[in-house]
This record gives sequence, C-alpha cells and structure tokens, in this order.
Amino acid sequence: MLSILSSRQRNALRMAWRFIAPYRGRVFGALLALMFTAAITLSMGQGIKLLVDQGLATQSPAALQHSIGLFFVLVLALAIGTFTRFYLVSWIGERFVADIRKRVFNHLIELHPGFYESNRSSEIQSRLTADTTLLQSVIGSSLSMALRNLIMLVGGSVLLVVTNAKLSGIVLMALPLVVAPILIFGRRVRALSRQSQDRVADVGSYVGEVLGQIKTVQAYNHQAEDKRRFGLSAEAAFDTARQRIAQRAWLITVVIVL
Repeated sequence: MLSILSSRQRNALRMAWRFIAPYRGRVFGALLALMFTAAITLSMGQGIKLLVDQGLATQSPAALQHSIGLFFVLVLALAIGTFTRFYLVSWIGERFVADIRKRVFNHLIELHPGFYESNRSSEIQSRLTADTTLLQSVIGSSLSMALRNLIMLVGGSVLLVVTNAKLSGIVLMALPLVVAPILIFGRRVRALSRQSQDRVADVGSYVGEVLGQIKTVQAYNHQAEDKRRFGLSAEAAFDTARQRIAQRAWLITVVIVL
C-alpha cells in the first residue's frame, strides 16, 4: 500500500508513526474496538432478520422475547464498543498533538534569532496552534471513521457475495463509475482545504503583527491601510473557503446520487 504513496506522503506517515508508536498499546486497543463495533454494526441486519423471522412471523411470545433480548445485547455491545473506540482514538489524537507541539516548541526556542527576522512569529504561532488542531481532528476522528468504513466495506462486500453472488458482480462492475468522481472531487477538496488553512494562518498572522505593534500603527496613522490589507486577507480566506465548500457540496451530491 505504501508503494502507491509519494515519497513525501511516506515520510509524513513515518514521522506520524514515531509520535504514535509510544502509545501502540492504546492504538491496538482502539483498533480492536474499531473492528468490534464494525462487526456489531454488520450483525445488526442479521439481528433484525432474526427478530422478524423468529419473533414476529412465528407469533411466538417466547421467540419474540428471545429475539428482542438478543437484539438488545447487540445494541449494548455496540454502545460499549463505541465508547471504548471514541475514548481511545480521541486520547491518541490529543496526545499526538501535545507531543508535536512540545517537540516543535523545543526546536523553535533553540533557533538563531535570524530565523525570526525572516519568519513572522505570529505566523509560527498560528501554525503551532491552528494547524496542529487540524491534525488532532484527522487523527482523533477522520482516520478512525475511514478505517471503520473500510472494515464495513469489506464485511458488507462479503455478506453481499454470500447473500447474492450475481448482484455482487453487478455492484463490483459499477464500482469504478462510482469511485472515480469521488476521487476527483476528493482531491480538489483536499487541495482547497490546505489552501484555506494557509489563508486562515495569514489572517491570524496579520492580526498578531498589527496588534503587536499597535502603538507604532497609531503613531504613524496607519489604521486605514491596515484595515484595507486585513480586508483583502480576510476576503482571500473567504474566497478560498467558498471554493472548498462548493467542491465539498459537489462531493456530497455525487456520493448521494451515485
């Protein structure tokens, strides 16, 4: 799987793993909870089938009670597994971000002062806070959801083949037509999300720069020019966000239609 990734992506994954590796026990527990909840979700269909066939169709109170009890056990197991998965994955995400922030700050504080003459401290601050928060969202939410959906895709495909092999063949033949548009729009959304994050960082950096030197700004009566520049920066951030929202809306529409 790593062979299909670019060298930059592989290096990013290796770096991320170095931060996650010390907590591999919790990662293993989160993966177990993830597979457990995915299996329970896939079993819900069989639980409903059992409830209808043996409980409602037979009109047997004992069979109905047994089916309802089994279904309740599945729901309870799903709730416990979801709690475990959410807690462990969120903990890993927060720990991952905290370690990155400490590592970056420890590196920044040792750099030569000349570095800060060519790089604005407000922009560095924005990167250290806003960008790492985005990483927490990816590690603590998006990644686990992607893995869960992948497991459910594999499990659902197996159940589909077992249930109706002919229908499974038709679905597999149509799969490329469904996946291709999603990949195209997904890449656009990813690129625009990166640009949007950069524009937001520019806004925060400009605010920090102006307010940090507010006495100088007011002394030279520079407020009007700073208002104009900040307006341009804010509008650039909005324009990029608007494009990202439009592409994401198209992506959601394509997913629903297909």
